[in-house]
Amino acid sequence: MIPPAFEYARPASVDEAVRTLADAGEDAKVLAGGQSLLPLLRLRLAFPELVVDVGRIPSLRGVCEDGDSLVVGAMTTHHDVIADPLVRRHAGLLAAATATVADPAVRHRGTLGGSLAHADPGGDLPAVALALGAELVAVGPQGQRTIPAREFFVDYLQTALRPDELLVEVRLPKTDESAGWGFHYEKFSRVAQAWPMVGVAALVRRDNGHIAEARIGLSNMGSTPLRASATEEALAGAAADGVARAAQSAAEGTRPSADASASPEYRAHLARVLTRRAVLAAAGMG
Repeated sequence: MIPPAFEYARPASVDEAVRTLADAGEDAKVLAGGQSLLPLLRLRLAFPELVVDVGRIPSLRGVCEDGDSLVVGAMTTHHDVIADPLVRRHAGLLAAATATVADPAVRHRGTLGGSLAHADPGGDLPAVALALGAELVAVGPQGQRTIPAREFFVDYLQTALRPDELLVEVRLPKTDESAGWGFHYEKFSRVAQAWPMVGVAALVRRDNGHIAEARIGLSNMGSTPLRASATEEALAGAAADGVARAAQSAAEGTRPSADASASPEYRAHLARVLTRRAVLAAAGMG
């Protein structure tokens, strides 16, 4: 299909992008890698009067360290996230989950910030951001602010970003394997390269053969990505034989949808099964 007509802007800096967004108000959409926005435009599910292309702003790309945090530019592509040695060392869960996103063509164009700002609860990376305890940094006319991932995802395809704000970077606490952290991303899709019916991002810190701490993000179990809080609490101090029991509460507090792929009951079943698998693998107990 042919997208509706719109104006096009390509700012050269973050400041210029913010001014452009502020002038346009709620009638503008940000174009990052285009892997989410362009399908919406072609299907006429979005009708912006202005598309602001931030692909030529160099400061939005790249990965660096800042003390105990890893900083990933919002326009860093999935391919570059996967390949970056700092991501592999300090945020292995992000690299592992990103490697499962779609196909190589999408991973070379799609961006971390674009995926998070799109906020589809069926996507892989919003649940990963929750599990990692990410912070998302936005810049607007009033300056810079930091939004915890748990507050960033508001509803289906809705975030805490204001219309005049631009997501510029994602900050991740370091979760090195040398500090006892293990990780695994498990998902079930109806066909190859499709978004998951359910995805589970598991981050586990081990101590003396037991699980000292667990963080579990769920995709496609509600209108936003969710944490499996009841399972996280049940896993504290658990050994291998306690994981299956803790995973039985993975769907508590969720509201999975019904569609042509799965019923809510089936998604709840998947959440329990995939959580058990992901936790065992992350803890090295599988």
